[in-house]
Amino acid sequence: MNKIRITKQFSFETGHALYGYDGKCRNVHGHSYRLSVTVIGTPISNTGNVKYGMVIDFSDLKKIVKEEIVDVFDHATVFNKNTPHVELANELQDRGHNVLLVNYQPTSEMMVIDFAEKIKTRLPKTIRLHSLKLQETATSYAEWFASDNE
Repeated sequence: MNKIRITKQFSFETGHALYGYDGKCRNVHGHSYRLSVTVIGTPISNTGNVKYGMVIDFSDLKKIVKEEIVDVFDHATVFNKNTPHVELANELQDRGHNVLLVNYQPTSEMMVIDFAEKIKTRLPKTIRLHSLKLQETATSYAEWFASDNE
């Protein structure tokens, strides 16, 4: 059986700040993120299955990623809850802002690890998450590969 990789791309707007960082990104700022999600599997061979010929229906993959990532992170500001940024986060929340508090420094590298864990738990058993690419700017991105993390 042939293994096939399929990729679906997503975009969302998210703000963040890197506590303790020595550059401009210590300030609250935002990005227009682009997330590419690649899964691998064998196309369904049962001709009676409505998903015949598909590894996974793109709309099913879209539903998973939207629920776990896009709908959560879009137009939110992300802070590491283990830093004094939690005070700023609380102030913003009190003023009605959408704030996410995470257990990590909200860099692209750490976000892509978080996203991989969330997506993997939702995929059907016959499909594996192959890779993620989280593009923060036109020239900067972080990638996660299953083969690097086995």
